[in-house]
Amino acid sequence: MRDAKAGSRPKVEVFTDGGCDPNPGPGGWAAILRCREMDLQKEISGAERDTTNNRMELTAVIEALSSLKVPCDVRVVTDSRYLADAFRARWLEKWKRNGWRTADKKPVKNQDLWMRLDELCRKHSVVWIWTEGHAGHAENERCDRMVRKARERLSAGNSGSRCEGGDVRS
Repeated sequence: MRDAKAGSRPKVEVFTDGGCDPNPGPGGWAAILRCREMDLQKEISGAERDTTNNRMELTAVIEALSSLKVPCDVRVVTDSRYLADAFRARWLEKWKRNGWRTADKKPVKNQDLWMRLDELCRKHSVVWIWTEGHAGHAENERCDRMVRKARERLSAGNSGSRCEGGDVRS
């Protein structure tokens, strides 16, 4: 998604979900990216054979932010408290300050993904919104269906890597 107006940052809504069945096990992730000012929407998804719910939640946001070509003002809507609270409650800042250790002095799980996400959040201006999962939020429900389809593609023998729906007019 490119800059809508010279000198301004595009405003992008990102809706994400990720999950495994069972956890840990085969997992999928999905994201919907929407830029209303440019009348664009894009859906992306993917899967991995051996992963966790939290890794898939993180991967969904990482893939979404990585697909943005220029710095954007991003509103991320997620049903993962783990993900939203890492930013809203400033856990990520504390983990970095503590050498990637939790308050209990244990290594932060999924450090590789948190480091990549932190890097992407420095490029974009990101606001984190938590929504309850499976509660009728249209985009969250769509992402949940996309996650299940990504896992199905994986179990059908497809590679499970990234799948892109391309730009879809709203």
